Amino acid sequence: MHKKPSVRPSRPAAKSGAKPGFSPRAAQSKSVQVKSTASDGNVRQYSVKEPQELLSFLLTTLNQGRNAVKAILARGQVAVNGKAVTAYNYPLQTGHTVTINKEKIVEDIPLAGMAILHEDEDVIVVHKDAGLLTIATNPEEKEITAYRQLTAHVRHHNPKARVFVVHRLDRDTSGVLLFAKTEEAQQRLQTTWQDSVKERTYVALVEGLVKKPEGTVSSWLKEHPKSLKMYSTPYPNDGQHAVTHYKTLQANKSFSLLEVQLETGRKNQIRVHMQDIGHPIVGDKKYGSRTKEIGRMGLHARVLAFVHPATGEEMRFETPVPKSFLRPFQEPGTKN
Repeated sequence: MHKKPSVRPSRPAAKSGAKPGFSPRAAQSKSVQVKSTASDGNVRQYSVKEPQELLSFLLTTLNQGRNAVKAILARGQVAVNGKAVTAYNYPLQTGHTVTINKEKIVEDIPLAGMAILHEDEDVIVVHKDAGLLTIATNPEEKEITAYRQLTAHVRHHNPKARVFVVHRLDRDTSGVLLFAKTEEAQQRLQTTWQDSVKERTYVALVEGLVKKPEGTVSSWLKEHPKSLKMYSTPYPNDGQHAVTHYKTLQANKSFSLLEVQLETGRKNQIRVHMQDIGHPIVGDKKYGSRTKEIGRMGLHARVLAFVHPATGEEMRFETPVPKSFLRPFQEPGTKN
């Protein structure tokens, strides 16, 4: 059994209002029960012991004038449970942690078409939506890519930080994608890829009923020099060896939902192999699809498990099957 990754937990949301009977003035007049839990010279953390508004809490805690405290709030130097807060009347609840930073707190920039699943000093694991490029093929292109957004993300916190591509997902493929944050981590992952990656599982929605419930496709892949389209060559050892395993999860006479595991990771491997067995991926016009059943290509990188390049820990990330992939198998009138 794969070990679950230590994904950073999401912070609990603040309650929308204070407790019944709560009076900001009453709270301000009480002795505030706070405890400094950390200090590195620039940062101090306090545990909230009773409900009250943020400004009242800060006035009592900091022992500074009202205007000075408001300025600290306005500059984004106060965070509640790790999230910067500037509202004077933010309702604190018992157990909240208030962090006061002498320097301005840097908030993460928003990401478009992707979400971070895990981040540490060496790697970033993200969930990429269909339609987002992993990295631009032409360095001069200004299109938003996963690589460009993550570079901005890490440099938002450290101007010298960098991001390194480890592997790619096609633009129209969604799912788990891994980047490195150091050149050493990238090289270790790429040079030991076959050993470091313990599981790489996709789900594919393909056209037609796949009669054989499970099977393996093996071929030698080459790229056409003009069209740049990959294809299986009839000649052994001519190109890159590619092996794809599949099994059927659901099927009807029009579509099949397959679980696909890669033994090798070649460019467009699944797309070519599905075409080879006569069941192209839905929406994949480049490799023979004639349907647009779900408005996107029916390929999703569901699971990625790998050995962490620095710690040696095995990490596993799994994402759900997109709901649109299940739609062709639902009874008429059934909602997702």
